[in-house]
Amino acid sequence: MTAPVVTVHLAGALRELFPGVPREVAVEAETVAEMLDRLEARWPGMRDRLCDGRPSVRRHINIFVDGGRAVLGTPLEAGCEVYVFTALSGG
Repeated sequence: MTAPVVTVHLAGALRELFPGVPREVAVEAETVAEMLDRLEARWPGMRDRLCDGRPSVRRHINIFVDGGRAVLGTPLEAGCEVYVFTALSGG
């Protein structure tokens, strides 16, 4: 049995750190944590940019699954859309 295939949309700021990373990528994963492992396997160092040492999603990173905010344990279903954004701040 294979994991569900999801579409991951990556923020421009993240793509700038990893040249050649596409705007969106298909990944087989059952949870957000597994999705991040798959991204890390393709682009070493990406997980460190997205997660801290606890591990949890870094404060300045937002991950949404089908429009809802997600954490590492959030389950993924086949065909869902995952968006990885960097937080915006300013004054």
